[in-house]
Amino acid sequence: MAEILSALRSLMASHSPPLHALIVPSEDYHQSEYVSDRDKRREFVSGFTGSAGLALITKDEARLWTDGRYFLQAMQQLSDQWQLMRIGEDPSVDSWISDNLPREAAIGVDPWCVSVDTAQRWERAFAKNQQKLIQTSSNLVDEVWKNQPPAETNPVIVHPLEFAGRSVSEKLKDLREKLAIERARGIIITALDEVAWLYNIRGSDVSYCPVVHAFAIVTLNSAFLYVDKRKVSSKVSSSIQENGIEVREYGAVSSDVALLASNQLEKDTGLSSGRNDVCETGTCEAEENNNDLIWVDPASCCYALFSKLDAKKMLLQQSPLALAKALKNPVELDGLRNAHIRDGAAVVQYLVWLDKQMQEIYGASGYFLEGKGASKKRSRETMKLTEVTASDKLEGFRATKEHFRGLSFPTISSVGPNAAVIHYSPQPETCAELDPDSIYLFDSGAQYLDGTTDITRTVHFGKPSEHEKACYTSVLKGHIALGNARFPNGTNGHALDILARIPLWRYGLDYRHGTGHGIGSYLNVHEGPHLISFRPQARNVPLQASMTVTDEPGYYADGNFGIRLENVLVIKEADTEFNFGDKGYLSFEHITWAPYQIKLIDLSLLTPEEIEWLNTYHSKCREILAPSMDKNELDWLKKATEPVSA
Repeated sequence: MAEILSALRSLMASHSPPLHALIVPSEDYHQSEYVSDRDKRREFVSGFTGSAGLALITKDEARLWTDGRYFLQAMQQLSDQWQLMRIGEDPSVDSWISDNLPREAAIGVDPWCVSVDTAQRWERAFAKNQQKLIQTSSNLVDEVWKNQPPAETNPVIVHPLEFAGRSVSEKLKDLREKLAIERARGIIITALDEVAWLYNIRGSDVSYCPVVHAFAIVTLNSAFLYVDKRKVSSKVSSSIQENGIEVREYGAVSSDVALLASNQLEKDTGLSSGRNDVCETGTCEAEENNNDLIWVDPASCCYALFSKLDAKKMLLQQSPLALAKALKNPVELDGLRNAHIRDGAAVVQYLVWLDKQMQEIYGASGYFLEGKGASKKRSRETMKLTEVTASDKLEGFRATKEHFRGLSFPTISSVGPNAAVIHYSPQPETCAELDPDSIYLFDSGAQYLDGTTDITRTVHFGKPSEHEKACYTSVLKGHIALGNARFPNGTNGHALDILARIPLWRYGLDYRHGTGHGIGSYLNVHEGPHLISFRPQARNVPLQASMTVTDEPGYYADGNFGIRLENVLVIKEADTEFNFGDKGYLSFEHITWAPYQIKLIDLSLLTPEEIEWLNTYHSKCREILAPSMDKNELDWLKKATEPVSA
């Protein structure tokens, strides 16, 4: 690590102008949350492997900013050359730079790896002390990263209409109508899942996310896909071109954005068959004369492309595809429901297997009975169960299911103190062995052709303490309260977040992460633009019918245990007795199916309504999953979902 920092500081000193600091973001050229191995520059320089964070290297300091999900992990992974900066508790990176670096300091960043929003916010903060954000012409980290993985060259795949539910031509027509309304003549699409969704393509360039490294430009008359052409077979190329989309090399996006800015892009191509009758009224030419804006999403467009445009002729607002993608069509919703049934069956099969193993190998009392683990010794080293071998088994159960295409994120398989690390990622060399006397939390999901899944369950195979039970029950009460909510149209996720926290707040407990995120349809497991969170951005987008969202409160006792419960919900119209203000009301439909562990629940803390909800949910679990179970699994499931009373 010292050599890397030394090499970077040398490049900073020789840069023109010399750099007082270098910012290394986590993001790739598309501002992705999860990035390919080649793009893990912040991880390379800092050693911190979490998905969210930002590194700052000055002449004599190195600091890493990350959020509450990763405080513990960062403390464990950062060397003593790095100082952890806690987002929400410590000054932000721009404030720290403004206050701690000299006047007129030069702060370098690769403009491809920072969004317009972020770069402009930094520039405003730096201006107070005449400090400048310098766009480096190359990525300095790439220059010192000797064994940087090569760029991915995985094939582009056409996502069939039977799973996508809407054709590319329909989506392009809708998009062009939005462009016309906003007086824009084109849009630059940079978010990988938006490109994949719009063009009904998928890939495997980023682990766990079925996306392709690609940009798109859509105008009123043309459509372009910028991708490494080695990834595109002739068959796929034909399919893409049938929709009026021209395939161009990935690197050509830079010069084409400049052409778009000067209204030369479509003169540069003979292809303009992508109109899809959006202007069948014959008003297109008149519209083109009036529509002179280029639409750019400042949250996902990189500063490098933005810098090629005319600031006076830009429409800087959220991409219209973000909301269009979040509002699932009926085919996508059916696919998600079916995927979650198969996924729930895999989770139950895993719990049946794990329950048996914990009893046989460790003498645990098991999933149903309370009792301290017996002093049973493992007879052979091969029988050892670890966080990694257990999660591998869960992946194995999922892999047997129809349409399985891989995991949707690295499985969080965590025992005891590790479960308190919110985004814990077990490694084969260092992971813990399963312990019958400790809580076990697993947060996992899969990619299926018809949907993406994300589920968390927390279990104990020995005798949980009264405190563990009280905490689990508080988390469950918040989980139920949010899932049962009814709320008027126009309500955002910021307003609902409190429902999941109130039972924890009663005891002075809380958790440092949001409560819910959208989920893709065979796309990214974290999908906006909506979310349920205490964070201010959760106010930006109202929740709407046909959106998906997770319900995942938790509690984490540092160094001891962690609890989280997570289901995926579909937002639907609610049938209410009244309709105040003629707003219409919304509610949630659970589509995740797996039992909650009764022995971790203090039933005396549940209200009659909560007990009724639990029994109803468990009854549905039995009914929905039974066809996927063998006799042994079904017997276990029946026992796990038996009705309870206070």
